[in-house]
Amino acid sequence: MKNSFIFNIFVFFFITLFISLGTWQIVRLDWKKNLIREIEDGLNAKPILYSYGTIKDYQRVILEGNFEYSKQIYLYSLNEKSEPGFDVLTPFILKDGNNILINRGWIKKDLKNKDSINNFKDTQVMGVVREKFRKNIFKPKNELNNNIWFTINFDEIEKYTGKKFNKFVVFLDGKDTGLVPSPRNITSDLPNNHLKYALTWYAIAISILLYFLYFKKKS
Repeated sequence: MKNSFIFNIFVFFFITLFISLGTWQIVRLDWKKNLIREIEDGLNAKPILYSYGTIKDYQRVILEGNFEYSKQIYLYSLNEKSEPGFDVLTPFILKDGNNILINRGWIKKDLKNKDSINNFKDTQVMGVVREKFRKNIFKPKNELNNNIWFTINFDEIEKYTGKKFNKFVVFLDGKDTGLVPSPRNITSDLPNNHLKYALTWYAIAISILLYFLYFKKKS
């Protein structure tokens, strides 16, 4: 009798667990749909002149000013072919004197600190604003002494560059080809498997319940 009670608790615990996991995936599905819609709205909108007070995530913007190459940082990353290299993040001094960090794109490792990558002469650039950056606890610490970065930490960036930035990074428009650094292509094509995961968890919960009822009937 006691063993049967413990078994029942065990079964219903896992049924509840898998239902909860499935429901969490439904919540994540709704979040992902809203994120994709937000990205599409931003990318399809007409570019606006960059201003600290009117910018939101994934907004397409136009900036006027000059790059300061002597203070740029190198963020370790992989390109679309999974080749290791760096994203080049360069301070951009706006006409009003404020600073914004611009991700100019990806380079191979051997191009780090090369003058050949600092040949962008335009004083007006267009890009996409990114606001939110998740910290990955499994990534190494930033190596400020070697100017090798693994995460975007604005406090450390301010310490390294001596400049204040808001919490945005602008990614140069990725539609141009043949540029070095090679601009990142920001799209709304994000993996969205939450519905599949939800159905999997629900199916496991239903299977456990059916097996439980079957063995209960047989016993």
